[in-house]
Parts: sequence; structure tokens; C-alpha cells
Amino acid sequence: MNTSNAEFLATKGGQAATGPQSDSTSPTKQPAPEMIGAEMLVHALHAEGVEYVWGYPGGAVLFIYDEIFKQDKFEHILVRHEQAAVHAADGYARATGKVGVALVTSGPGVTNAVTGIATAYTDSIPMVIITGNVPTYAIGEDAFQEADTVGITRPIVKHNFLVKDVNDLAVTLKKAFHIARTGRPGPVLVDIPKDVSATKGHFVYPDSLSMRSYNPVIKGHSGQIRKAVSLLQEGERPYIYTGGGIIMAEAAKELKEFAELLGYPVTNTLMGLGGFPGTHQQFVGML
Repeated sequence: MNTSNAEFLATKGGQAATGPQSDSTSPTKQPAPEMIGAEMLVHALHAEGVEYVWGYPGGAVLFIYDEIFKQDKFEHILVRHEQAAVHAADGYARATGKVGVALVTSGPGVTNAVTGIATAYTDSIPMVIITGNVPTYAIGEDAFQEADTVGITRPIVKHNFLVKDVNDLAVTLKKAFHIARTGRPGPVLVDIPKDVSATKGHFVYPDSLSMRSYNPVIKGHSGQIRKAVSLLQEGERPYIYTGGGIIMAEAAKELKEFAELLGYPVTNTLMGLGGFPGTHQQFVGML
């Protein structure tokens, strides 16, 4: 699972994109290998170090399942309901800190997954949900097992994509994993129509990615920090209210030092449990 993108693609006759990346991949010196979209997905999951995929088959993802059956780089875990697939991927992400991956079909497959996706969104859990869809020419035509996947999931995902061109699939998957795991984590959905899964295209998977429209803040702003300190000093009845960010950042030690320095009472959200000692004299319980 530690094979680099370049090493992996070399075994497949292709190469990873190198150098600075914009919202699209930069051109490569050698022709990119041709493969169907379903095979691109499998290679992308391996390049991202995915160990497990939870899923349930359906007509719109059969080409993807054919390619999963041929590979041995990650394990597919068959569930009995799409909701179970998403909840299992959610649990894996919570336990490991890695991006959980679920695979479901179109229509009822997507709607069955909604509760699990909403749970991950509420709790800021990094996940990538791969959904099948009807062929691109049938979208919006009330096709069998068609649903407005992008519209249905928009309120409960960090971002979602509808891939209409197989040559956009690789970079879209790279974006999905990048968005899911950076900044405030969350679920990202990639909707792949059946004809995109079956169509051949050129596979170039970028080693890095720069998205002009997505730049999560990773450093504190000095002015905001000074303002926060001022508010803490001037508060009449201050207390410290913490959440899951403490757990994600592994900042329990720093929180304890901060709380003891100020002497303020500490409470937390459900996702923040474990970030501050429950037996500490300053802990007032969960809100």
C-alpha cells in the first residue's frame, strides 16, 4: 500500500503527472495509457492507498465491480445494504483517521446511503462515496433507477462531482480525496455515469494538486489570535467549549495545558469526548 503513484503507474505502462498542478493535470512526456473509466477508478483508489472499499453491486456500477474483481490491491467488503456500506466506511475513518470509501449504485443505492453520508458530514468524517448513475445521455430523462444524486446529496457533503467525461475522472478522484481529508474533513461524493465507467480514456493521475477554488486555512491568523486572547481575558464567565477538532489534531495535551493555564471550566461536544480528562476538576461534562 506504500507504493508511490509513479511506481504504480510504471507497472501499468503509464506515468503520474509531475510538477505544480492546477485544476487540471499537466501534460506528460509519454502518452498516457488508455483504459476504461472503471479501471481508472481502481488504479486511483490504489494510488490513494485505499485498503478497503465497502459496497453493494447494482446495474450502474457493474463495470466497476468487474475491475474490482480483477485486482488484489485493496479488499472489497460486500454489505447487505448501502446504508451499511457508508456507516462501515465512516467507522473505518473514525478509527484510523484515513479516508473511508463506499461504493453504491444509482437511484435507490444513493438514497439508501443518505443517512450514513449525513452522519459523516455532521461529524466531519473524511469519506469518498463512489456512486453509479444512468448513462449521461439518460440523465434527466426519468431513466430506470435514476435519481438526482448531486441535488440530493448537496446539503450533506463537503463537495460532490458528476463526471461526464472519462478524461476528467482521474483528476476528479484526486480532488475528491484531497477535499475529504484536508481542512475540516468531510464526505465527498463522486457520481460516475455508467457510460463513463465503460468508455476508454487517457489515465493520468496527479501526484499533487492545487485547486484555486479550494484553499483550506492551515495556519492561524495573528490578528484573530490576538482577538481571541483579548476575548478570553475580558470574558466575565468564560469557559472552554471543545469539539472533534481536538481529537483530529491530537491536541489533547495542548488543550489540557491551555485549560490549566487559564483555570477556566471545560466542556465539549459529543465528538470532543476524550479530548479532555473526564476526571479533571475543571471538566463540567458534555453539552
